[in-house]
Amino acid sequence: MKEPGPDHPITITSNPHRIRVMLGGFIVAETTQALTLQEATLPPVHYIPRQDVHMDLLDSTDHHTHCPYKGNASYFTVNGGGLVRENAAWSYEEPFPSVVAIKEHLAFYPEKVDAIEEFKD
Repeated sequence: MKEPGPDHPITITSNPHRIRVMLGGFIVAETTQALTLQEATLPPVHYIPRQDVHMDLLDSTDHHTHCPYKGNASYFTVNGGGLVRENAAWSYEEPFPSVVAIKEHLAFYPEKVDAIEEFKD
């Protein structure tokens, strides 16, 4: 386990905007309670609370990855409007203490869904 620091900063902030994830014309997830994780120089990632994700459109897969800063990620196939995108979403079920805020949240790969929209109304 590595700790975030000056050479690899990680920040997690509450996002005040509406975040919507679309696939095949279906709203897969929509929330006003997203957390935005910024890790080093990587693009920001929106983590959506599990209760704001249509979990009936997701199926867990056997795919797992490990991040030395966040822990072990579990993946989900996303279904919507007849489209199936394997391993399009992920979650850290037991994240490391420095990022515990993202527990029970899911994130989506922008290139595997139709859109991740952020409404700044």
